Amino acid sequence: MTTTLRARRSVLYMPGANARAMEKARTLPADALILDMEDAVAPDAKELARTQIAFALREGGFGRREVVVRVNGLKTPWGRSDVQAIAGSGANAVLFLKVEDADEVLAAVAALEEAGARRRARSCGSLRSRRRIHG
Repeated sequence: MTTTLRARRSVLYMPGANARAMEKARTLPADALILDMEDAVAPDAKELARTQIAFALREGGFGRREVVVRVNGLKTPWGRSDVQAIAGSGANAVLFLKVEDADEVLAAVAALEEAGARRRARSCGSLRSRRRIHG
């Protein structure tokens, strides 16, 4: 398997509850954008952030920038709904926070698959194999 590394000079976090920041993200000369539903969003704005990020991803216009969505943890009240909202959105990646072990990685993969996300990498399959061997 050949791995291609992609250098990133700048990666910007954009709070999903801030519509103006989300719009501005389309024009900034960053290599990657992280649309944040987690720390940058107050609890009472989580649903707004989820809605605005899903809409922005459907609308597109981010050019060649890599777009990552930072979701709330699966153990929080918002995590599963975040995953469901962005699973088929066209984001390049999903960023899960505070993952502590292989079981949490597998739970994240399962949540994405249940929500309809397509798997692009094979590394998760090898993680399952290692888990059986070492766990």
